[in-house]
Amino acid sequence: KIIYGDSSGDPAALTVGSANQALVSDGTDIAWGSAGAQLGTANEWTAQQNFNNTALTFDATQDWALTANQVATLTLTGNTTFDAPTQMVDGAFYSLIIIQDGTGGWTTSWNGVFKWAAATAPTLTTTASAKDIFVFRSDGTNMYEVGRQLNVS
Repeated sequence: KIIYGDSSGDPAALTVGSANQALVSDGTDIAWGSAGAQLGTANEWTAQQNFNNTALTFDATQDWALTANQVATLTLTGNTTFDAPTQMVDGAFYSLIIIQDGTGGWTTSWNGVFKWAAATAPTLTTTASAKDIFVFRSDGTNMYEVGRQLNVS
């Protein structure tokens, strides 16, 4: 048993919720209630689900920590070489938009964990402010190109 104080300060026993319940709050009280969607169970979502876009900090040897940056944008301010991303998960999809700064003309090189269609890394659009979009699927070790859109405007 877990002992807690009730609203009068008297100790009371906390009962444990049943299966598919979680502690929920109405803003005032906390009680056991419906846990909503369950992992391992088919769910129908009634609201949009997404990963927030994050901006990667430019680096000449570009890091990409995937746990916090599954959907990311990088603005090039110089040439860069992508390191192997960290925190790859088998079966996960990752998206990256690369934007040329106002100068443009920047290029990228890619670590060997990036696997490209026809085994050929893309040539970025180098026009000032140009955007190129890449989507990858990971096997936990490599990043396989699923799609690319160059010079999106």
